[in-house]
Amino acid sequence: MSLFSYQNLKKILFKFEPETAHTLAGLGLRTASHFPVILRTMKDQNFVTEAIISQEIFGRTFQNPVGLGAGFDKDGQYISAMPTLGFGFTEIGTVTPKPQEGNAKPRLFRLIEDSSIQNAMGFNNKGKDFMLQQLKKLYFFDYPLGINIGKNKLTSEEDALKDYETLFRAFKDYGDYIVINISSPNTPGLRDLQNEEFISAIFALAKEITSQPVLLKIAPDMTAEDAITLCKTAVNAGAAGIIATNTTIDYSLTEHAKDFGGISGALLTEKSYQLFRAIGKELYGKTLLISVGGIDSAEEAYKRIKAGASLVQVYSMLIYKGPALIKEINEGLIKLLQEDGYKHISEAIGADWK
Repeated sequence: MSLFSYQNLKKILFKFEPETAHTLAGLGLRTASHFPVILRTMKDQNFVTEAIISQEIFGRTFQNPVGLGAGFDKDGQYISAMPTLGFGFTEIGTVTPKPQEGNAKPRLFRLIEDSSIQNAMGFNNKGKDFMLQQLKKLYFFDYPLGINIGKNKLTSEEDALKDYETLFRAFKDYGDYIVINISSPNTPGLRDLQNEEFISAIFALAKEITSQPVLLKIAPDMTAEDAITLCKTAVNAGAAGIIATNTTIDYSLTEHAKDFGGISGALLTEKSYQLFRAIGKELYGKTLLISVGGIDSAEEAYKRIKAGASLVQVYSMLIYKGPALIKEINEGLIKLLQEDGYKHISEAIGADWK
């Protein structure tokens, strides 16, 4: 094993509190972004693309279908480093109108026995103005980018639309798509906005302000019937896609869980897949679908693709397996597609329903 392997680095990072380790990892990425030679070397090592997995989505070329899920790059500080880890696209945020500290610490926990993470971060971020500064630096950076938006903690449910309006106006000229986050469990009352009335209102508002694709991200902790109803409402109201799923508050999944915050990683895998599959059966071919939640292998990513996902996202499993995971997934997907006789990933997307 190389001295500089991720498994050796993980041993060091795991000696720190999870949030400190996250900060150190981010610092490393920010430092690397100032050294083009390092970035090129890392990209040559990790980035996989072939015509069979390249897609045109939202008018952009996604050279591979594996992206970074929201939550890691909350303030858009690591965007230029993401291709070097192998990701075909990245999603930044969640960003709120005003800066906020998030919930009290400790608020991030490793569930090592379960290869999972539990977080109660609470949309800690530097706010829209700081994010805009980061985005304005990207004039010559050609890479698919989503922006995940949410309301401030102190904004009431009655005033939530105003926060999202502020964010639509702020980011209408940036990124390639916007994600409405009303599914995090860590902002009081946020999941209460997962109702048909609010979803209809927010997409009507978005349509008035921006021509960007706007997607809805949903929670895994609802029945398939309710999830499908909400997703159909969103699509009928103008949603360009659905991202499923956010973290879960099903603490019965492990005896190691805290009784607060959301769980991601391996514990979420099956729960996320089953809900995504139900949504895919109803909405494949009617809107763009992105699957996230416990994806830790090419085989798992391929299951999501055959259930209707055009793209998949990874976050928590990256912490346990390192950047090599992204390369493994992409190379594995190419092999699985070829073994099944597909000439392009588009032929496999939604294969379970064709």
